[in-house]
Amino acid sequence: MKRRPLSLRPHDVCVLLQFALKPEMTYRELSHLVGLSLGEAHNATKRLAIARLVPQGGGMVNASACLDLLVSGVPYVFPGELGPEARGVPTAHSGPKLRERFPDAEPVVWPSAHGTVRGLSLAPLCQSAPNIAITNPALYEWLAVVDSIRIGRARERTMAREFLQQRFLGQRKKLS
Repeated sequence: MKRRPLSLRPHDVCVLLQFALKPEMTYRELSHLVGLSLGEAHNATKRLAIARLVPQGGGMVNASACLDLLVSGVPYVFPGELGPEARGVPTAHSGPKLRERFPDAEPVVWPSAHGTVRGLSLAPLCQSAPNIAITNPALYEWLAVVDSIRIGRARERTMAREFLQQRFLGQRKKLS
């Protein structure tokens, strides 16, 4: 019987970012923090390990490979497409890390009944993203920055890339 090759899924990016924030955790804790089932948290970790982004069973991320994936891979493998205006949770350049840099830009949101902002809609990498904004603010910031890479223009992508470099590689660049 042929085995189907494993490939990353969009919500695996959420799991990867959570490992970057907190490398050591149980699958139950990971499941809770990312808003996935226990089984899917395990499967996502397995796919990330096969891709050599985290060690088997989770843990410290391979920082340079993660940065490569987020900056050079995600915009092509999981591209974002802006949809009609909706109420939702701010993301991309409207998210918590970049909104001050782009005060006049049209808001972008993950559609959600609990959202407080109206803007162009963007499907999140994981369905639980609007809830993550409430339950896991650190992960929310990172997901919004990754959305800037998925849909942003050159300046937005540059600032998002600098944020990620600072976090993954410890570079002391300021977001300008």
